[in-house]
Amino acid sequence: MSVRILYFASLADRAGCSEECVDSPASTANSIYEEARLRHGFAFGIESLRVAVNGAFVSWDSAVSDGDEVVFIPPVSGG
Repeated sequence: MSVRILYFASLADRAGCSEECVDSPASTANSIYEEARLRHGFAFGIESLRVAVNGAFVSWDSAVSDGDEVVFIPPVSGG
């Protein structure tokens, strides 16, 4: 299946892009993140991130389907 992944803040910096389309056999938000974490060397575990699928925050065990947009949101600081 193909999914569009969006990265923000330090995740985008580490990945070198703010989004990518990937083909993956993964079927949950957690497994999609694990693939991205290994591919880009992300240091954050899922306990430090929020995940959204198609614009709605979801749990990490939520299903991901072909064509979905998955967003990984790291902790951010502002000033």
